[in-house]
Amino acid sequence: MKPNYKSTLHSCYIGYISQAIVNNLAPLLFIIFQTSFSLSYEEVGRLVLINFGTQIAADFIAVKITDRVGYRFCTVWAHLFCTLGLVLLGTLPMLLPSPYFGLVIAVVIYAMGGGFIEVLVSPIVESLPGDAKASAMSLLHSFYCWGQMGVVLISTLVIRLIGNDWWFLLPIVWAVVPFYNMFRFMRIPLIQPEEAEKLMSWKELRKSKMFLLVLLLMMCAGASELTMSQWSSLFAEEGLGVSKVLGDLLGPCLFAVLMGIGRAAYGILGHRIDLKKALTICGGLCVICYAVTIFALLPVFSLLGCAFCGLSVSLMWPGTFSMAAAAFPRGGTVMFGMMAVFGDIGGSVGPWIAGVVSDLAQKTTLAAGLSEQTGQAMAQIGLKCGLLAAIIFPMALLIGVIFFRKEKAIEE
Repeated sequence: MKPNYKSTLHSCYIGYISQAIVNNLAPLLFIIFQTSFSLSYEEVGRLVLINFGTQIAADFIAVKITDRVGYRFCTVWAHLFCTLGLVLLGTLPMLLPSPYFGLVIAVVIYAMGGGFIEVLVSPIVESLPGDAKASAMSLLHSFYCWGQMGVVLISTLVIRLIGNDWWFLLPIVWAVVPFYNMFRFMRIPLIQPEEAEKLMSWKELRKSKMFLLVLLLMMCAGASELTMSQWSSLFAEEGLGVSKVLGDLLGPCLFAVLMGIGRAAYGILGHRIDLKKALTICGGLCVICYAVTIFALLPVFSLLGCAFCGLSVSLMWPGTFSMAAAAFPRGGTVMFGMMAVFGDIGGSVGPWIAGVVSDLAQKTTLAAGLSEQTGQAMAQIGLKCGLLAAIIFPMALLIGVIFFRKEKAIEE
C-alpha cells in the first residue's frame, strides 16, 4: 500500500503559516513594545535585523546538517523553536530585569525555527510524487501569504478587543500553530533525501554560471517583494491620511492578499502555463507597478501600484525555486538552502537601500522643489526616490529570467 502524502503536503502548508507568524507578529507589536518598555526606534528596528540575521545563520546551518540527520528531525526541532520563541515573546520581557533582552532572546529562538522551515519545506514538497512541481511549489508559498494576512487581521482585531495591556496573550496563542504542526511532522510520511554522494555539492553548484544566475534571481526576488511590502503601509497612511489600522489593512494586508491570489492561481492552473514566460510577465509587471507607485501624482494610484505589486511578485520566489529544481535535479538541500540565504539577503538589502536613498533624497534641493510643485510631503518624495533606486531589482530579475529562458536544461 502506497503512503498518502496529502498529510505531508498539508503539514508543509502549516509550516509556511508558522513561518509567517514568527516573521510578522512582532512588528505588529512594536508600538506596544515602545510604550510598555520605553524602547527607541533603533531598538525595535534592531529586532528586525536580529530576526533576518538569525534566519540567514539558520539557513547555513540547515544546509550543513539536514542531509546528515534527516528532514524529520530538523522539521520537528524547527517547529519546537518557533513554539518556544513565541511563548517566550509573551513571557520573558516581564520576567527578566531587561525586557529588551527578553525580546531579543525570543526573536533569536523563533527566527532559528523560521529559518529552518524556510530551507526544509520546499525540498520536501519538491520530493513528493507528482508532475506539476511548479504548481505545487507556488501553492505552497501562497500559504505564507495567507498566514501573513491572517496574522495582521486576527492580531489587529484581538488587540482592539482585549486592549494593549493584554498583548502578551497573543504570541502565546499563536504558538499553538507550530506546536500542533510539530506533532504532525513526527508522524507524516516523508521521502528520504537522496544519499549525500548522489547530490551536488556546494562546490559543484557554484561552478555553474547558471546557478549563480539563480542566486541573483533569488536576491532580486526577495528585494522586489520586501522593499514594497515594508513601505506600503507608509504610503497608505501618508498618501491617503488614513489611520494606522486602516493603513496596515490597505497596505501590507492587501499586498499579501494579491500575492497569495497570484500564487494560489498558479498553484491551481500552473500545469497549463509556461513558468519562465509567467516569470517574465511578473518581472515586467513589477517594474510597471514600481513605476506607477513612484510617478503617479494621485496618492490613490500610488497605493494601487503598491497593492498590485503583490500580484507581480507572487511567482518570483517560488518560481525561481521551481526553475532551479528543474535545472538542478540533484541540487538537494544545499541548493534550496543557498537560495533561501540569497532571498533573505535581498529581503534585507532592498528595504535598506530604499531607506538610505530616501533619507539622502530628502536633504536635496531637488526634492524640495518637487515637493513645492506637486504638493507632496518631503517624506513621500524621499520614499519615492528610495523606491526608484530599488526598481533596479525587478529590472535585473526581468533581464535574468529572459537570459535563463534561452538556456537549455543544465542537468539530465
